[in-house]
Amino acid sequence: MSQNEKAFLYETHLHTSPISKCGRYSVRDNLLFYKSMGYAGVFITNHFIDGNFGGDRSLPVEEQIEFYFSEAEEATRLGEEIGIDVFYGIESSYHGTDFLIFGLNKEYFLSHMELFERKRSDFLAALREAGAFIVQAHPYREANYIDHIRLFPRHIEAVEVINSSNPAPFMNDLARIYAETYGLLQTAGSDNHFAGEYCHDFGAMTFSHRLESVEDFIASMRRGEGNVCVIPNKNQKEM
Repeated sequence: MSQNEKAFLYETHLHTSPISKCGRYSVRDNLLFYKSMGYAGVFITNHFIDGNFGGDRSLPVEEQIEFYFSEAEEATRLGEEIGIDVFYGIESSYHGTDFLIFGLNKEYFLSHMELFERKRSDFLAALREAGAFIVQAHPYREANYIDHIRLFPRHIEAVEVINSSNPAPFMNDLARIYAETYGLLQTAGSDNHFAGEYCHDFGAMTFSHRLESVEDFIASMRRGEGNVCVIPNKNQKEM
């Protein structure tokens, strides 16, 4: 991207309340914040029903999925009102190993919940066959909820090489080596659960054109048009 070319800025890893149990702020709060930061758009990637999901797990699976996607229409409306684009993915979890999955809608998951019973490599292969763009999120993160590190280089297309919520910089360094070694695409995101109260710099992606849809994002990534970057947080504060 040349110095004179306009860059459109995107958050690709964002959690909101109440869909993510660990999310602290609403969709509106997040959109207002990212708009104030000059972002063109955000990808809301809440924890799916196989992760830290904020819905009622006693309900039938179909009702849990309906709840998961229940904010999408309102979020799109709010984005139009505020002037920021809103796109959706999911964060799927497997014993602390997480994947950002883009390109599949509610109807797909309602029709294919049996996939979640398969071993993870088969699950990922089926989603990719259906056209999904799969990113392994923060692959080298160490945390008390992660028993051990698992890598799936033959079943993903991209690696999140900047996750600014990682507790140590070397975790991102290793993620970049992982991506480069296997020839995988690279993404960056904040893993933001706190809207404007987020206490780190921001991982972000830029594109030379404004993204029109999730499909446009996927196609642009596959053409190698996405650029990873870090956006300084001038208002960092301790959580």
